[in-house]
Amino acid sequence: MHAELIHAASRKIAMSKFIRQFHRWTSALFVLSVIATTVALAQPTPIMWMSYVPLLPLALLSLTGIYMFFQPYAAKWRRRS
Repeated sequence: MHAELIHAASRKIAMSKFIRQFHRWTSALFVLSVIATTVALAQPTPIMWMSYVPLLPLALLSLTGIYMFFQPYAAKWRRRS
């Protein structure tokens, strides 16, 4: 019983660590995509579809950011239950 609780806690910590690392790398990808989009749209004949490139990293950042934002509140809620 005790070993199962420790294993579940370590899995939760590993998942949290993975999400934080994923968020960091996605933010770097987002910055690069914004720079590439700015360069593409500043050309004499702008590449209009490039304006959609930053949307995927932004959506991933939103999801992981919301998860990390609510994590402390969920922990408090679980402790009270």
